[in-house]
Amino acid sequence: MKYLTLLVMLLFTTTTYASDAYKPLLPVDSVNVTMTSIEKRVRDAAVKVTIPFNGGHGSGSYIKYKDIYLVITAQHVADGALGTSYLVSHKHESHVATLIWANDKEDMAVLFVGNPFKSIKPMEFRPQEKTAEVGTEVYYSGYPSHHNLMSFRGRVAGHEDGPGIGKHIILHTYGWFGCSGSVIYDSKGNIVGVLYGVDVEYIPHAQVQENMIWVVPINKMKIDTALDQLCRGWRGKEPLKACK
Repeated sequence: MKYLTLLVMLLFTTTTYASDAYKPLLPVDSVNVTMTSIEKRVRDAAVKVTIPFNGGHGSGSYIKYKDIYLVITAQHVADGALGTSYLVSHKHESHVATLIWANDKEDMAVLFVGNPFKSIKPMEFRPQEKTAEVGTEVYYSGYPSHHNLMSFRGRVAGHEDGPGIGKHIILHTYGWFGCSGSVIYDSKGNIVGVLYGVDVEYIPHAQVQENMIWVVPINKMKIDTALDQLCRGWRGKEPLKACK
């Protein structure tokens, strides 16, 4: 299979819903009024990305780009071959998504969601062109460990040169296993980057520094490149605006 034609077509036949009309189940989150509108939108668009067969999970963000719906996450969360299916969930709604692009060097991946969520609204794809400056206020929501959805604030604390990958971002916030793949946003809703790791000190013994978080800048992902396989294999009734 040269492109993703078959898998994308299969995606439309395998996604199911409990009912046509979405009915939220209790308990419903109570969100304090001190949360900004952007923080609320970021939280509402956060999804859990479940890894097939092994039960592990990461996080991601549900995003709209022109006329298609995507989930951006980390490559080590979605580390299968192109065309692999993942379950993406927000509370009680889940969909099958297909891996259409991944970069193991930068640790970023993009999943295609063929049937949009009914219960949540996506974030718009608005990437920062320049790497976020020190002091930039950031927000993200994710699924650390066995916990339900959690939301965090932080700031860009500095930058580091990763081995062979160039300039990456260090945040002062909180992160833990399961938060990998969370998309970091600034106060205007622009995408800063993708969370992929916590800092570790190995001397005198291994210590996880869960308040020092590594993020790959979103400007290392080119959307046209990320959509190339999808656009080449698209066989829908109408051409995708995202591919023009």
